[in-house]
Amino acid sequence: QVQLVESGGGLVQAGGSLRLSCTASRSIFSINVMGWYRQAPGKQRELVATITRTGNTVYADSVKGRFTVSRDNAKTTLYLQMNSLKPEDTAVYYCNAENAYGIRDVWGQGTQVTVSS
Repeated sequence: QVQLVESGGGLVQAGGSLRLSCTASRSIFSINVMGWYRQAPGKQRELVATITRTGNTVYADSVKGRFTVSRDNAKTTLYLQMNSLKPEDTAVYYCNAENAYGIRDVWGQGTQVTVSS
């Protein structure tokens, strides 16, 4: 089973940008759907964005126009470019991938993103 490691989180002021990376332990070429989720304190984990192997994307309404998900199959890496960050974007961000059976149950350990006002 592929393992995922996120990086790139940190503290940023409102209006700033961050780029998250998710590095897989093997090629992600065969993984159809990968994505980013986030969980704020006291809230349920929610979808941020997903991307298919062919580049089709889906975004949560709250991040449309500000966040961009991309993947580099050759480098086994998934990215999340986050611009115009808001305090409500503060959360732990998790990388996600489908397993061999097409179930989205492969998770990274998470990376903290904190946006100050």
